[in-house]
Amino acid sequence: MGAGHNHGGHGHGATGGGTATAAYRGRLRIALTITVTVMVVEIVGALVADSLALVADAAHMATDALGLGMALLAIHFAGRPAGGNRTFGYARAEILAALANCLLLFGVGGYVLYEAVQRFVTPAETEGGLTLAFGAVALLANVISLALLTRGQQDSLNVRGAFLEVLADALGSVAVIVAALLVLTTGWQAADPIASLVIGLMIVPRAWKLLRETLDVLLEAAPKGVDMAEVRAHILALPGVEDVHDLHAWTITSGMPVLSAHVVVAADSLDTAEYERMLHELRECLDDHFDVAHCTFQLEPSGHAVHEAGLCH
Repeated sequence: MGAGHNHGGHGHGATGGGTATAAYRGRLRIALTITVTVMVVEIVGALVADSLALVADAAHMATDALGLGMALLAIHFAGRPAGGNRTFGYARAEILAALANCLLLFGVGGYVLYEAVQRFVTPAETEGGLTLAFGAVALLANVISLALLTRGQQDSLNVRGAFLEVLADALGSVAVIVAALLVLTTGWQAADPIASLVIGLMIVPRAWKLLRETLDVLLEAAPKGVDMAEVRAHILALPGVEDVHDLHAWTITSGMPVLSAHVVVAADSLDTAEYERMLHELRECLDDHFDVAHCTFQLEPSGHAVHEAGLCH
């Protein structure tokens, strides 16, 4: 939480400039360019080699490209200034993009699994050498994209969604290469649809993990790593604090956690000097122990809460 300012009954921490994803705009653009290029190469390879594994990987590349494009579009909207009725601007556009990425991941995972089963029913001859060559090119491109996005996926759900998609692609490329080697060395054509099944099964768990994290933000759960019981205990431990209620913490978007609380203080603590001291100590407390970007505190005397009964809890 950055340095704050006070007015009325509130103390506010600065939210900083931009969202966590914005810092990685350039890397996302490079990753998008690489992804689109490899997708085209893999489509050509799939047609030439008649490889379902390459088709699966190309289809996943297509969703990656769309996901990266949505991530960049979300950054654009999230960077628009707040104002009017949108007091946080369009910051949550990034979370909506992450949710759309989840749905895309589930869709492509289901498609790959279905096509793999169909290939078992109707076998096809796969050209192992060409499949190996195109799989190797795809793996190299995925490794480059992963290197670009590794740091950002720790800071932003939106970048994490893109990172997980590229990671699944890289693992899929490994599966394509292994299948191609098996076809080349043993002639075992079933290796290709089996690789497709592996790719599909790798996609779904990662999509589920990202979906849970995204829904936590949309349902305004407490930010990851913030224990509300500990926050309450730290506030109550401050001198002059008698109680705390209407304590809420949620996340607007990646890197923008928010907290608000009504803090009950002793009546003799409400003169100007004590008022400023209390707000300063509350901000210091949360700054030292919790990573919360924007805090709002309402200081109130004992008994004031009864006037708020039934309004917000």
